[in-house]
Amino acid sequence: MGEVRYLLDTHALLWWLFDSRELSPTARALIADPQNELLVSSASAWEIATKHRLGRLKAAEVLVIDMAGWFQRAGFGELPITVAHAQRAGTFAQAHRDPFDRMLAAQSLLEGLPLISRDEALRAFGVSLVF
Repeated sequence: MGEVRYLLDTHALLWWLFDSRELSPTARALIADPQNELLVSSASAWEIATKHRLGRLKAAEVLVIDMAGWFQRAGFGELPITVAHAQRAGTFAQAHRDPFDRMLAAQSLLEGLPLISRDEALRAFGVSLVF
């Protein structure tokens, strides 16, 4: 079938890196498949660092120290935020206040990447979710 590219939602990324049982068997299999290309948004790095700073992600301290290294060792590519992504995220008509989710939805749509996420609210943006 060939390589499929996926974008990881922040929670799926954290659950993979910290081997959480919250990650579904389907998501785990997709992430583990070496035929798939997994991408991490710069927005996820921003979200993790922000939530850690606010004391809401204390377990992520080891991750925050070297996020790029963790992502690289996991085999994940980086998806930078572009002006087009920012423009799309900012102009969505959908009522969704989380700026990180809005950015992931914009990147998923503009890059044609299914989003590995269990956040059903993202479907309102027209995002293809896999979990």
